[in-house]
Amino acid sequence: MAKIINGIQQIGIGVADAKGVFNWYRKHLGFDILVFEDSATADLMTQYTNQNVERRHALLSLNMNGGGGLEIWQFTSRVPTASKAPFLLGDLGINCMKIRATNVLDAFTNLSAIDLAILGALSTTQEGKPHFFFQDPWGNLVEVVQDDYLFSKTKSASGGVIGTVIGVSDMGQALPFYQNILGYDVQASDRTGFFEDFKELPGGTHSFRRVLLKHQKRAVGGFGELLGPTEIELIQVLDREPVKVYKDRLWGDLGYIHLCFDINGMKTLRDEAKNLGFPFTVDSADSFDMGDAAGHFSYIEDPDGTLIEFVETHKVPILKKLGIFINLKKRNPLNPLPKWLVKAMQVHRIKRNL
Repeated sequence: MAKIINGIQQIGIGVADAKGVFNWYRKHLGFDILVFEDSATADLMTQYTNQNVERRHALLSLNMNGGGGLEIWQFTSRVPTASKAPFLLGDLGINCMKIRATNVLDAFTNLSAIDLAILGALSTTQEGKPHFFFQDPWGNLVEVVQDDYLFSKTKSASGGVIGTVIGVSDMGQALPFYQNILGYDVQASDRTGFFEDFKELPGGTHSFRRVLLKHQKRAVGGFGELLGPTEIELIQVLDREPVKVYKDRLWGDLGYIHLCFDINGMKTLRDEAKNLGFPFTVDSADSFDMGDAAGHFSYIEDPDGTLIEFVETHKVPILKKLGIFINLKKRNPLNPLPKWLVKAMQVHRIKRNL
């Protein structure tokens, strides 16, 4: 089977209070569809957890406007730690998640009305699109970007995850990884200098090279139409030495722990990544089970060690209370699920705090 990247399935966030984080993103940013909630051990991740099998509690939430979800991930066998050094823009790893909004002004107005750290004013991107940055109550950096893609209209002014900002040490080494393995074949912009929209961000007054990557319109299957098109902005700080976001910490500690893509053709991807010099570092080999959802997952590292996850979804609940699940292994991977069927996941909407 050929490799098919359906979109960003989710971004993982290491937290100390999974239900509290879910409740905040549900209330203020529309991530109110609870796909699964699961407690288990992270048996296959020991190389990233100091060779210890750690227990965790995880929730996956979606915004039905369209876009990737949030995997809200909490250690239950240890206390998650924050970085000893303050985060600075351009440090190596996931710096920021990007959330799409069809009306950025509405999203800006709504978030400005609550006790939240809005970082700078509403401004425009290189492409002339409105955007702004804020820090969530746990210090995670978030960018809200104007994007007209809409899967299903909800009451939320913003949608799901459209991408990330990733700090790299060498743009020349990073670009082939994201272009060749992840398929970001459109270089939408490439700028170097000091940037007004970065100035209010931690470490944002330094000089940067910024490369915005997108992809051409491509065939997607499964949940691809829900996930929508994506973008990744790679940034390299030029006038200081960046440090790794997870230096001396474990995967699962506080902050953005990975970026996950929904794919088909895991075996093809495994061979392709290995041939390009980026072999899988974790491979569930066949099918993992997270209670209500199941699939095949793997991880690779970008040239700076940032973790990229791939999930080939096998089973996901649509009408869980009625025992109705989608078995994607039996479907043509190039055929998107019917829109009405994906919209049926709205029965998993959470209307009040967990």
